[in-house]
Amino acid sequence: MDVTIVTVGRPQITLNVTRGAARLLADLGYAPLAEVSLPNGRRADLMALGPKGEIAIVEVKSGVEDYRVDRKWHEYLPYCDRYAFAVAPEFPREILPEEPGLLICDGFGGAVLREAPATPLAPARRKALTIAFGRLAAMRAAGVAATSLEG
Repeated sequence: MDVTIVTVGRPQITLNVTRGAARLLADLGYAPLAEVSLPNGRRADLMALGPKGEIAIVEVKSGVEDYRVDRKWHEYLPYCDRYAFAVAPEFPREILPEEPGLLICDGFGGAVLREAPATPLAPARRKALTIAFGRLAAMRAAGVAATSLEG
């Protein structure tokens, strides 16, 4: 019997985890957008608006090297009420910090392993981000290749 071993590269892992995290967010009542450029120049892998107006950001990590070279996760916190990492099931979770939430995802969905702690945004920032998020979603729905919350 021949056995074929298929290895999945980092881009495919990123795509699968992002897709699964977006599906999980939708199942939890959030409306997610992928690849959102924030006002500070950072890019959120997923940003989502919840049913009560809460804003979540999910950073996808495709592997250990991806996590080790990217230590900027604190720079996302001023733009969300909740922040979480999303990783594949085989990711070594013990290397991640304990502060953010933790989602385990594949190409079909995911599970919340650790709830993201709530740190409510200031009302003025929430309003500005919510309007910008809505405008970005509308631009994308209209077929405009928009990525930024600014303009």
